[in-house]
Amino acid sequence: MAAVPKEKDNEVHVTFEDQQQINKFARHNAKLQDLQDELDTKKKDLQNLEDAADELVILDEEETVPYMVGEIFVSAKPEEAGQLLEAAKERVQKEIKTLDTECGEHKGILSDLKVKLYAKFGNNINLENEEES
Repeated sequence: MAAVPKEKDNEVHVTFEDQQQINKFARHNAKLQDLQDELDTKKKDLQNLEDAADELVILDEEETVPYMVGEIFVSAKPEEAGQLLEAAKERVQKEIKTLDTECGEHKGILSDLKVKLYAKFGNNINLENEEES
């Protein structure tokens, strides 16, 4: 009678340190998603500011345009509104740059954690976002 080969134990045991790394991955991944959503919003804001600046070019210098400050609109000459738009564009561009830097930092951490976790767990763990699959 031939001996039946034992099945290999595919179960990987998760240590406390492994769980800590998985939790760290989840926290950084959630933060990255939040930052990317905020980045998308800022890019749309920048595009809106650029569109508004383009529209100012076609206005007569004597007209006034409404410019939103906080929750109210104030009247401004096209030249003044253009200066305000430029300042707002610069501010949003700086915010976008900051968000890009933060996203890069989180991506680096996630990449390192992926290497470590996939090395230990192989196909027993899925660390890919649904959009990436």
